[in-house]
Amino acid sequence: MRQLAYLTLPIALAACSKTDSRSSAPPSHAELIAHESELLKLTLTPEAQRRLGIVTARPGGGAAGQVRQVTGEIVVPPTTANGVPTNSLTNLQQVGAQQAAADGEVARTEAQARLARIALTRAENLVREEAGSIRARDEAAAAFAAAQAALGAARQQRALLGPAIGSLGNQSVLWVRASVFASDVGAIQRGGSATVRALGADAVSHSARPVQAPPSADGTAGTVDIYYALGNDGRSFRVGQRVAVDLPLSGRTQGLSVASSAIVRDIYGGEWLYRRTGKDTFVRQRVEVASETGGTALLARGLEPGAEVVTVGAAELFGTEFGAAH
Repeated sequence: MRQLAYLTLPIALAACSKTDSRSSAPPSHAELIAHESELLKLTLTPEAQRRLGIVTARPGGGAAGQVRQVTGEIVVPPTTANGVPTNSLTNLQQVGAQQAAADGEVARTEAQARLARIALTRAENLVREEAGSIRARDEAAAAFAAAQAALGAARQQRALLGPAIGSLGNQSVLWVRASVFASDVGAIQRGGSATVRALGADAVSHSARPVQAPPSADGTAGTVDIYYALGNDGRSFRVGQRVAVDLPLSGRTQGLSVASSAIVRDIYGGEWLYRRTGKDTFVRQRVEVASETGGTALLARGLEPGAEVVTVGAAELFGTEFGAAH
């Protein structure tokens, strides 16, 4: 038994040593590859700066209202308060057939109302001349009231179907359906105007006022629809067109303002600018743009006051840094 204990003791010690070595090894390992502070410092001769057209300026202070950019769609507003907007998902062929049937119903009820009015006038004249019965006059009056009610219902049903399909592209006022995440609806100023612009770098911004519309939402995407009205006198937009919508939020953002031309963006959407660190040296610096309007960008963070920023030629410096220009 003593010999067996001597034999098992080294095995137990080896097992404990193996367990301890495994537990001491870290479960993960992080290796530093690069850091944003390890950026290239560009040194350009005065001749190179003139050739690239480098212009610098110091940022100023500024403030702007906070906005939330969402996607939107141009839709046709309904002709009545109870109508539904016409959008790209609307079956225009089906709506056109319904409109034709509704137009026919309106014409039929108008004819019935005219006939009922003639019958009532005739019955009233007979009673006035003491040649007809009061009962016949009352029946004619009831028939005329029923015809008027049918005509009103037919017109209301036609109005719910919206404007004629052929005139959808000629509307002077259009609506914008902005899809907002349900978690962001409470932060939006519903009484403030939104800014709408077509997708593209040189798109012109248009102001749109909020309007009341039937409630709609997308349960799959978790978004709620908010509607705005904008003028379309110049026929700038088309039904179903996708646009960018800037929705006003509560509060204002304070920061430094620079020219929009100073901002460069990488393939991942990161925002940068070039800061002059010496007479002929420039360094790329990450910033965060809070808002951009009228050729001016308001920075939320990333730049200290008094820095000298490249406002013209930033794109050329970006290409020089990555070897696209020399």
